[in-house]
Amino acid sequence: MEMNKLNVLHWHIVDDESFPFESETFPELSRKGSYDPQYHVYRDEDVNAILEYARQRAIRVVVEFDSPGHTWSWGLGQPGLLTPCYGPNGQPNGIFGPIDPTKPNNFKFIRNLFTEIASRFKDQYIHLGGDEVSFDCWATNPSIREFMEQHQYGNDYTRLESYYVQKLVNIVKQLNRSYVVWQEVFDHNVTLKSDTVVHVWIGNDTSSTWSTELSKVTEAGYQALLSSPWYLDLISYGPDWRKYYESEPYSFDGTDEQKRLILGGEAAVWAEYINGANMISRTFPRVNAVAERLWSSQRLAKANRAVGRFRTQACRMIKLGIRIQPIDGPGWCECDYALTD
Repeated sequence: MEMNKLNVLHWHIVDDESFPFESETFPELSRKGSYDPQYHVYRDEDVNAILEYARQRAIRVVVEFDSPGHTWSWGLGQPGLLTPCYGPNGQPNGIFGPIDPTKPNNFKFIRNLFTEIASRFKDQYIHLGGDEVSFDCWATNPSIREFMEQHQYGNDYTRLESYYVQKLVNIVKQLNRSYVVWQEVFDHNVTLKSDTVVHVWIGNDTSSTWSTELSKVTEAGYQALLSSPWYLDLISYGPDWRKYYESEPYSFDGTDEQKRLILGGEAAVWAEYINGANMISRTFPRVNAVAERLWSSQRLAKANRAVGRFRTQACRMIKLGIRIQPIDGPGWCECDYALTD
């Protein structure tokens, strides 16, 4: 990362599929929620090693614990945390939805977990997630519906989401941490504090989608991060780094003051079809285009003018034994020999 001017690692450490973070406060989360509690977990020494490796290279690590959705693995180690879904017969159907915001004990759990998170990860920011929250399960649960009625929320489940997010944000603020949320939190009109950072990710297929979102977010006075045009896990034929290079974060309708609210951007490498065997080759050198775009003047906007620099950088990486994919089509590199075993 450091040799390609990437200075922040956004570590999406847990998700529906697995909870590999080994919590000292709640050890059952990884024991029951990880793929394998013996081999596929991040123990304290693993986390510390990653943080120290990053520190020595001037890389910040911003960890994400995404909730209230994407938490199926959490529920395996914390009974009562998730919302039981009900079927048409009015009985639980064995499926669980997002975290149940109506239970006070769940916020005691959240407070204790995030207290540990804040003590383990020292960066000022914690990413709180908040994306892709399905309201379907909440809508089937009698206790949730009763809570909605008591609070006069009607059938607007975004207000229940807002209730959860506000409590979570207050917990994080009390821990003296700043926070980032995915754009749906903003889109659903959740009441946010003025210092919220909104992470824009939807619309990687068209710049009009994310540029419109950036206009809305910054017009509302919030700071923003952009990752929509830079989803490296989405594969397309040919040198797709060119379109990454020519995606300009400031190309949205807004005042100079709005554009000063853009904190930066992020290249996303989601792991549905990526593992340790192909992560480096899938990421590099395509991510270099994102790095140069974010660190460079808007005047440097043409990918063709960057080809020479990218080829030179690719050769530097190959000489270090890093197995990256080609920059363009057929060709050669004077240091290909470095990859022979």
